[in-house]
Amino acid sequence: QVQLVESGGGLVQAGDSLRLSCAASGRTFSSYTMGWIRQAPGKEREFVAAISGSGGITYYADSVKGRFTISRDNAKNTVYLQMNSLKPEDTAVYFCAAKSTRGMTMTPSGYDYWGQGTQLTVSS
Repeated sequence: QVQLVESGGGLVQAGDSLRLSCAASGRTFSSYTMGWIRQAPGKEREFVAAISGSGGITYYADSVKGRFTISRDNAKNTVYLQMNSLKPEDTAVYFCAAKSTRGMTMTPSGYDYWGQGTQLTVSS
């Protein structure tokens, strides 16, 4: 089992950059595929990005491709989401999630463990 704690959200202006962090507990962090999923008010959870346990494979939603970068530091049990050229439509609660079984997924329901979320608000 793994506990996840996100940080780094806040209020920014369109065009700004921000980095989210997710600290994980547990000794087997490198065995988990990690993902970032977001949820805007009144909308369903939306996949943003995922990274394999080794960090060698990444997936992105088309809406963030080229603007967001997911990375991880297994020595620090941390996964990051670097967000550039932010847009008002990126406003959401951002969740860090871990998938305990092998393989990558872009489906939010495919993740087993979730953090509490961090709010990002992008003003125009």
